[in-house]
Amino acid sequence: MSSAPPSVCDVLVAGGGPAGSTVATLLARRGLNVRLVERDRHPRFHIGESLLPMNRPIFERLGVLDKVEALGLRKAGADFPADNPQGYGTFRFARSLRPTAPYAWQVRRDQFDQMLFQHAGENGVQTSQATRVRNVRFDAQGVDADLLDAEGRTETVRARYFVDASGRDTLLGSQLHLKRKHDQHQSAALFAHFSGALRRPGDDAGNISIYRFAHGWVWMIPLPDGLMSVGAVCWPEYLKQRRGSPGEFLIDTLRAMPEAWARLEHARIADHCHVTGNYSYTCAQIGGPRWLMVGDAIAFVDPIFSSGVLLAMDSAEQAAQVVAGALSKPRDEAKLQKRYAQRVGRGLNMFSWFIFRFTSPAMAQMFGNPRNFWRIEEAVISLLAGDVYRDGGVRWRLLMFRMLYRLTRLGMLGRERQAFAARQRQTDVEFTGGTTPQDHV
Repeated sequence: MSSAPPSVCDVLVAGGGPAGSTVATLLARRGLNVRLVERDRHPRFHIGESLLPMNRPIFERLGVLDKVEALGLRKAGADFPADNPQGYGTFRFARSLRPTAPYAWQVRRDQFDQMLFQHAGENGVQTSQATRVRNVRFDAQGVDADLLDAEGRTETVRARYFVDASGRDTLLGSQLHLKRKHDQHQSAALFAHFSGALRRPGDDAGNISIYRFAHGWVWMIPLPDGLMSVGAVCWPEYLKQRRGSPGEFLIDTLRAMPEAWARLEHARIADHCHVTGNYSYTCAQIGGPRWLMVGDAIAFVDPIFSSGVLLAMDSAEQAAQVVAGALSKPRDEAKLQKRYAQRVGRGLNMFSWFIFRFTSPAMAQMFGNPRNFWRIEEAVISLLAGDVYRDGGVRWRLLMFRMLYRLTRLGMLGRERQAFAARQRQTDVEFTGGTTPQDHV
């Protein structure tokens, strides 16, 4: 590294996605000197384009609601396969148990992430792009990190605190050997943007659609500019069967689902088809003396309920309070981090329980034939809206949903055992040949 004296800041944030830009902005507003370093250069391709109504209060507090509205396509809800004449049932956010915004947005993540990154700069954050953070070192007084930019120039930064928002790069998770392959869930995915895909009619034109197939599930996310994000989340052993190009395999996978293919047979892939695999993981520890993880640096399970951006930005808001509190009163750091870990875990666990079981026959039966006794369906819609941190009757109703799920499983035990065995088998399958770098969230 350079022999020049290290640059100095209060907080160094690694990763300029939604989590990193959010925590950096909020800390800078508290008067701290913040450095935000992004590995790539905005705008950059990213999936995870579907936002949730509970993102809205965060956007308001950040001061970017108008910018999101300008970028996004309104999304009134989500639809899932159902046993009815149209073949799907729509869960509209307006029917959530507790009042939330009646809509969210679908956004192109290259535009959305760039907007948040620029907003951080507008709020006094010192930003760097095309720069990697490497070799983070901690001592009793602070943190040193080495930076390497695209031209090969090096720099050492000295900070009082380090926030890992590196997403699926899992910078500290890898360096400190904290990253663990998820023992209950393992998936791979192919995805691309299509032009010319059919949307749902009327007010549901912006809704995300979910389809199931024998080897996983498929998303369709309408985007601005006439695009549709389409992805197939597959068992790794299915993706290992791939022949031909990723785009050809994705098309073949979609063609095998008549309901999905009917919306895509006259569409075409508008850009590259991407492949990623073995992406479910968690970290054994998410904070320590003078460091904290946010967003996907902590864990990533599956994008099925569009929870990624919400969980990332909520953790970033909470992390800003932890970091500011720890810098002000270092003796409170452990207590603040403990509360932070509990909240992060609560949100992850609420979504994960549904994610791990979504492809099961029992869950397909319940989502395909929803019932609203005891207002349980409305509580599920609250979950789909991202309302996992408040209560107001949501929590006990979701516990009742779990009980009903177990009863439903008993009625189809043979099929459930087969599905469980197939899912467990995937945790031992390694997929290679992905085309997408680790994503920053």
